[in-house]
Amino acid sequence: MWPWGHAAVGYLLYTLYLRAHADVHPTARPTFALLVGTQFPDLVDKPLAWDLALLPGGRAVAHSLLVLVPVCTAVIVLARRAGQGTVGTAFASGALSHTFVDALPSLLRGEFIYATYLFWPVLPYPPFEGSTSIVAHFLAAEVTPYMGLQFLLAGIALVAWWADGRPGLLALRRGVRRRWHDARN
Repeated sequence: MWPWGHAAVGYLLYTLYLRAHADVHPTARPTFALLVGTQFPDLVDKPLAWDLALLPGGRAVAHSLLVLVPVCTAVIVLARRAGQGTVGTAFASGALSHTFVDALPSLLRGEFIYATYLFWPVLPYPPFEGSTSIVAHFLAAEVTPYMGLQFLLAGIALVAWWADGRPGLLALRRGVRRRWHDARN
């Protein structure tokens, strides 16, 4: 799945959960943490695999539940200690949704061999075709129905984000203005 697809699925799951269980909307800090979490597995694995050749492929260490669950647990614990429990939970929600959404197409097709990364290195790494770099991966992209679905989900997520009051937008604007002001002085 592409970055916008992961962000969309993560946000939609998060906002639906909050609405159903707490009758609240996402707020700025947890939304930022959620978005970082939705990208976290790829931000770790893809450069280490494709650019540095330290991993067998782009879904390895940070996509493995054997690593991701302890990392998410640590983030939640540290965030709670800092009085930001919702931030830790949002990050973990995004990171775990990323990994499971990556596995979903293979699992639905019954091709379990392509989901063994969920328990790598205990299970063998899947027989994926590798990419040489992140840039090469984007350049090799093809418009497919699956990519179209991801754009549709991104559109739905943007509508939900807008309906939620655009959490994080005001904080982002303030941060950009502050940096701009600091840079000019």
